[in-house]
Amino acid sequence: MADVLAKNAPTSAAEAAKIAPRAEFRVFGHGVIDIVRKNMWEASAVLFKARKMPAETYFLSRHTDEANVKVRDGLLDIKTKVGTTPQGYEIFQPRGKFQFPVKADELREIIRHLKVSMDLDRESYTFDQFLDLARAHPDLVPVTVEKMRYGFSVNGIICEYAEVWFNGALVESACCESEDHEGMSKAIAALGIGGMPNTNYLRAAKRIVGL
Repeated sequence: MADVLAKNAPTSAAEAAKIAPRAEFRVFGHGVIDIVRKNMWEASAVLFKARKMPAETYFLSRHTDEANVKVRDGLLDIKTKVGTTPQGYEIFQPRGKFQFPVKADELREIIRHLKVSMDLDRESYTFDQFLDLARAHPDLVPVTVEKMRYGFSVNGIICEYAEVWFNGALVESACCESEDHEGMSKAIAALGIGGMPNTNYLRAAKRIVGL
């Protein structure tokens, strides 16, 4: 099973393009963890591991919910939505994980996916320099996200439940992700979260911060 809780490693755009994208079904709310914990044992869950994530910065765009751009483990990480399964699960393709200082050409491509315009007059940008640009931009909102994640699997499907703080506001989350969409459907039903709306991190963060 892929270690989705592992520390990020740098990945070029070319390397990221070779990664087979997984579909994801994610829910947010209060009481989500109790529902999952109640059902996961009957679902024959196999525990994986827990990880308190370092604080991450998500860059929200007023113009799209389809470009997940964040800084995690010191890397500028981007994935973009490339499709939706018949079941309504979202498919996101990794686009690269870039070390700071990030080259201007790489940053321009990321900004293009965020569907905003930004003048870049340096050859490269540190995290603080990019953060300052985003804070000053009328259509971008940086959000601090902290997570305590608990990973497990159900019949080989990657799952987790998590406590998530958006700018300090706590909400609970659970998700299943896989290339096996039929297997995902079974895991989602077994965990009792199938009736909740599928909400990715971007939409959840926007709702919490009022964007």
